[in-house]
Amino acid sequence: MSSYNISGVLPHLAVRADSVPIRNESGIGALMPWADRLWMITYVSHTGSGTGLYSVDEHLNISKHPQSVAGTYANRMIHSASNQLIIGPHLISHQGKVRTVPALKRHRLAAVVEHLHDPENKLYYLTMEGLFLEMNLQTLQVKRLFDLSKELAITELEQIDYESHPELAPQGKTVEEYPQPHFKAAHMGSGVVVVANNTFGEMDFSGAHRGGRLAEWDGQEWKIIERRPFNEVAGRKNWRQIVFATGWDRSSAILMARIEGQWQRYRLPKGSHNFEHFWQTEWPRIREVETERYMMDASGMLYELSPVAFANRIWGVKPICCHIRIIADYCAYKGMLVMAGNQATPIFDNNLVVGYPEANLWLGKSDDLWQWGKPSGWGGPWWSEKVIANQPSDPYLMTGFDKKTLHLAHRSKREIEFRVEVDFLGTQEWQHYRSFRVGANGYSHHQFPDGYSAHWLRIVPSDDCRATAYLTYT
Repeated sequence: MSSYNISGVLPHLAVRADSVPIRNESGIGALMPWADRLWMITYVSHTGSGTGLYSVDEHLNISKHPQSVAGTYANRMIHSASNQLIIGPHLISHQGKVRTVPALKRHRLAAVVEHLHDPENKLYYLTMEGLFLEMNLQTLQVKRLFDLSKELAITELEQIDYESHPELAPQGKTVEEYPQPHFKAAHMGSGVVVVANNTFGEMDFSGAHRGGRLAEWDGQEWKIIERRPFNEVAGRKNWRQIVFATGWDRSSAILMARIEGQWQRYRLPKGSHNFEHFWQTEWPRIREVETERYMMDASGMLYELSPVAFANRIWGVKPICCHIRIIADYCAYKGMLVMAGNQATPIFDNNLVVGYPEANLWLGKSDDLWQWGKPSGWGGPWWSEKVIANQPSDPYLMTGFDKKTLHLAHRSKREIEFRVEVDFLGTQEWQHYRSFRVGANGYSHHQFPDGYSAHWLRIVPSDDCRATAYLTYT
């Protein structure tokens, strides 16, 4: 083993895709401690070679498995009934024996989850393109159940209002500007399968098209919960099986929680604009990093997140730090926090000053993250949104930041009053903080006193209008 350890990075653990015939992408899509080793699966963008399935032993020696397959994989779970690790297209026994499912190798695998009706013998797989597959663990036969890009109407160009947005008409457009499915995560809990698609580009930003989706399936029909981009869905099997999902829109980062069958929406600041386009979001996760304690990665900020909801409300959300890393997965291994990376890679030579594609791990402990970069960010409940008189905005996170400034603007020919309410305890018992009168088509701002902090903030308009409410935290 190499003795070099540079700020938690061990160079000898780097994995690399081939440089010929094409220079693609190299990322580490999923990590899992299993069978006395740390297993990791890598991903390329679409095609490529040189990457695959690796394992790291307790002495931090790395080896590539003989059944390694180069592909785009970011799925992992433990299948309890058969006591196997499911990672990429592979099944790994508790003794470390690896089997590979031939029918899955060609798919870009985003997630694998338990089966709703036959969890002992079957699994569901979700591909990035939106194929929803069923696999029989006994026969390894794979069957396609749905094409979710069609089922959830993600790629229907006729949704675009070309009359209002002539600049988005298809003539001369490149393929990357069309709506594309880009599914990232799935989870089964409380009797439903929840999936996340994070399509978001220029057309979505402008409001001409909404390709992002958060959707659930009860085994009978699919139900669209949100038409916004979502990256992650996660949850535990106890504590009422609360399901969490993270995403964003142009206004802010978003945290959704499914509690007792009902979805709630919360808004969080963005730590960076480097996670806006859907290709830039590989693969922000919610993972357990200490026993029964979650860490959440959302829009360039890491948070503490409690898996518990008391009084049907989300309480435990607290920012840890800001970052611009691609953290495709993270887990605990041998008492360490291990983060999977996707360092700078050429991706078809779109950047001619980046060399060969490679990726590495970061090894440390969870408390190290508080040294990464003090939490700061921006966002709000509204970005030029149509708002309704006396209808409150979504709750927006306020705790854990130093200096706070609120910006208010609207487009209306009359004065609008904005009532700012705060929730100190996290129970959504709202208290009046202050009301602001903003003149016709006007703007106003307010700087909160130093040290002022409530858990959540929301805003209530006095009249219908198109409004912006944005907060800057520094």
